[in-house]
Parts: sequence; structure tokens; C-alpha cells
Amino acid sequence: MSSKVAVVTGSNKGIGFAIVRGLCNRYEGVVYLTSRDVEKGEKAVADLKKEGLSPKYHQLDITDIKSVEIFSSYIKASYGGIDILVNNAAITFIENAMESVAVQAEKTLFVNYFSTLSTCEQLFPLLRDGARVVNVSSSSALLKYIPSENLRQRFLDPSLTIPELSNLMREYVDAAKMGTHVGEWGISPYVVSKIGINALTKIQQRLLNDQDIKVNSVHPGFVDTDMTTQKGHQTINECAQAPLYLALDAPDSVKGKFVWSNMWIVAWEA
Repeated sequence: MSSKVAVVTGSNKGIGFAIVRGLCNRYEGVVYLTSRDVEKGEKAVADLKKEGLSPKYHQLDITDIKSVEIFSSYIKASYGGIDILVNNAAITFIENAMESVAVQAEKTLFVNYFSTLSTCEQLFPLLRDGARVVNVSSSSALLKYIPSENLRQRFLDPSLTIPELSNLMREYVDAAKMGTHVGEWGISPYVVSKIGINALTKIQQRLLNDQDIKVNSVHPGFVDTDMTTQKGHQTINECAQAPLYLALDAPDSVKGKFVWSNMWIVAWEA
């Protein structure tokens, strides 16, 4: 029950896999690699064990509340809490995807924002004193990519609540379904979803300011993975460095921030 615990969502491949690798190499605690697909997750664990590392595995599908509840109950019963949580699981559609913008918007926001939020709601009660949360974001998660000044100001409201932010995300999905989104929201569901993650990070930290818990978001870099259709120029290990910095090395003063791949704090509202 006393072991320190690190959890990385969506970590059977890509940056999440490299974050698990980095934690296994450096973290003095139990590291959980999680994935939606059990077979893929167990293979990823086996691959890391070939490197002499010792991650543990548990199935976790952030889009399935029952899966999240089972995982939460398991961690609570087995360890009593969580010390590092890396919210990495996310999706994006390829550039020339055949799905309509309406479908892309609904699915992208459901996974990247709403499912991350529901996972946090289940796992945050398990965060122990000194815990660190890393929400994986993107270089595209800057408010300048939202054309509407009114929308930008709503995101920047210092008293913005999670229900209000969720309503903003629903407004975007509704606009995409009506085909009226471009003028105010821009063209990318992924951008909106990650702006939502940056805004959520700010709110989460504000709500936890009276506790010794740090919540930050991070642009890990432009990685050569399936998500970027191999257009990225960095390796997964390179892109794991900034998330690992926030999980392990950042000063306690770094909280509620958006950190770039070079470990610089960025003004996401710029």
C-alpha cells in the first residue's frame, strides 16, 4: 500500500510508451502502462521487459467509464493512491480523413476532452500529497488558433468552471454539426480539443491550489508516430522528455502552466 505509483494512459505505443520507459528508468515506484487493447498493452510491457525494465500493466479505456472505475478501484485497493498521472491517451484524424467534420468533431472531443475529464474525475480523488499530473497537449493548443475574440475571452475567464468549459466544448461540436464552426472556431477539431485540455489544466490547478498537487499541460514535440502519419521529425524518446520533466524534475513552483518541448513555459493565450 505504501508504494509510489505512476500511471500513463494510452501508453502501449508512441509518446506514452516512451514516457513509461523513462519512468521505469528513473522513478522509484511502480509504473503502470495502460491501454484500451489488452493484447497490445501486454506486448508493450513485454517489449520493455526485454530492455530490463519492469512496468506493470492494467487495461484502461478512458472512453469507457466502467473500465476507468475498475482501474480506479484496483489502484485504490492495491496502493491507496496515485503519485504521478500522465493523461496521454488521445486521437486525431488524418489530414484527408473521409469522415465528415461533424463526426470528427464529436469523436475527437469525446476522447481528447470529455474522456480525459471523466478519467480525471475518477482518478483525482486518489492523488496523494506531492502528486503531479501531466496533461499531454499540443503546439496547436494556443488560443490564437480560435478566430473569435469572444470565444477567446470566454476561455480566459479566470473564474471559468469545468461545467462552463464543457459547455464551450459542446458548443463547438454543435457548430461543427451545423457547419458554422469555421468562422469562430477554426477548422481543426484536434486544436479545439487540446485548447480544451489547456483550459482544463488551469481550472484543475486552481481547484487544487490548497493541496500539494501540481497540474500542468505539455506540448511534447512533433513526433514521428501514427498520430502524425510519420510526418514528425522527433523520436518518441525525445518527445517524452518534457512530460518526464514535469512528472519528475520541474520545480514545485511550476503548476497550472503550459510547458513546451524545450521545457519553456509558454503563454497559451498568446
